[in-house]
Amino acid sequence: MAGVGGRPAELAALAREIEACRRCPRLVAWREQVARERRAAFARQRYAAHPVAGFGDPTARVLILGLAPAAHGGNRTGRIFTGDRSGDFLFAALHRAGFANQPTSTHRDDGLRVLDAWITAAVRCAPPANRPTSEERDACQPWSAAELELLPGIRVAVCLGAFAWDAALRLRAHAAGESLPRPRPRFGHGAEHVAGLAETGMRAEGECLPASVVLLGCFHPSQQNTFTGRLTESMIDAVLHRARELAKLG
Repeated sequence: MAGVGGRPAELAALAREIEACRRCPRLVAWREQVARERRAAFARQRYAAHPVAGFGDPTARVLILGLAPAAHGGNRTGRIFTGDRSGDFLFAALHRAGFANQPTSTHRDDGLRVLDAWITAAVRCAPPANRPTSEERDACQPWSAAELELLPGIRVAVCLGAFAWDAALRLRAHAAGESLPRPRPRFGHGAEHVAGLAETGMRAEGECLPASVVLLGCFHPSQQNTFTGRLTESMIDAVLHRARELAKLG
């Protein structure tokens, strides 16, 4: 089933606004410090060192929601999950599941095309120790809301980790003008949550993540999880295939 059309020109304009953001002094200072000091392997490379917008298929039915760009990954390349070990694991899985035309993502002009999915993060700047504050999370939420308003086809949100799961719940509450659900739906690998009954109808104008979007939990593809076997290829494959099924993708 074909996805609902997005608005590429408006998404591109929004990306430029996101990349110019300087709302969070701690994150601005950290992303720029990392770009000055660099890792030895990337000493000759110029780091993007700006907030990272989402990317992918504007007609996407599946949202892939991460935590934040990696200091020497997305903060360097300017594209989320690009050029780091987490991305290596994720894009190989997306390729196996039919969401990407190739299994690797090394830089912004590497020929990668994402199919039926949009990849983004709850926080747009690389945070120290990969731990954004609650204030930084909340400062980034309007960017996510604006991005999702331009992606009317989204039916499933794959949340990579508990932080992304919580961010998706907050986006849904924002869309409905409600507070967070009580009790809070618990994150877990393979967990599914939809408020009320899932619907197949069109989303209303301005809805960024309505109740009809299914939240699907997946452990984050960090080295801490993939190197220890907490997240295996078969585990992430199962989640992505379930996302295709829920989104009614062939």
